[in-house]
Amino acid sequence: MTKVNQKRPDTKMLVMTAILTALVVILQFMGQFIRLGPFMISLVLIPIVIGAAVGGAKVGGWLGFVFGVVVLISGDAAAFLAVDVFGTIVTVLVKGTLCGLAAGFVYQLVEKKNRYLAVILAAIVCPVVNTGVFLLGCLVFFMDTVTAWANGGNVVAYMFLGLVGGNFLVELGANLVLSPALVRILDVAEKSIGKKKAIKEAAKAENITEKAENTDNNPNEELTDSN
Repeated sequence: MTKVNQKRPDTKMLVMTAILTALVVILQFMGQFIRLGPFMISLVLIPIVIGAAVGGAKVGGWLGFVFGVVVLISGDAAAFLAVDVFGTIVTVLVKGTLCGLAAGFVYQLVEKKNRYLAVILAAIVCPVVNTGVFLLGCLVFFMDTVTAWANGGNVVAYMFLGLVGGNFLVELGANLVLSPALVRILDVAEKSIGKKKAIKEAAKAENITEKAENTDNNPNEELTDSN
């Protein structure tokens, strides 16, 4: 019985991770079609935050890595791939993986004190790390290209306002609004499933107890059956 109970959480987590992985892929491919005015709304960080909250830093890191892979194959990083393939791959994969890991670590640090605060902080940290590593990658691998794109203007201002500004704020807002709500929904679902399992287990235990009592009260029936 103990071995079976130990395997159940692992199976549930694998299923949850698979579902969130699929969501990351779908949302990243759909991101180019979801817009708020001139800004593209990327919802892909939301399942990463949820995965980091529910499954920890490892799950968050995995989902972030998948996010990076999809960015590379979807064409979203085409402009940077044309300049430096190695720099693009490193930047995109590292920023995705680290944003998931960071969200998971922050959540785990704060969860015991206040779970909802932990979710909110994870929802903030995820896009901050994702954008921060992207900007760092631009400085390391693409500074000449970004300078040319700035067309003689302030390069730092162009990086913050032109490359990331509006989209970052939209992503941060979406994370802050949706991530806590979705984690709450997961909590309710888990509690409901847990209650159903508890009821089933209690019913099984009651049946076993009744059978044991019937056997104790009628020992002659067993002897008759065996003869």
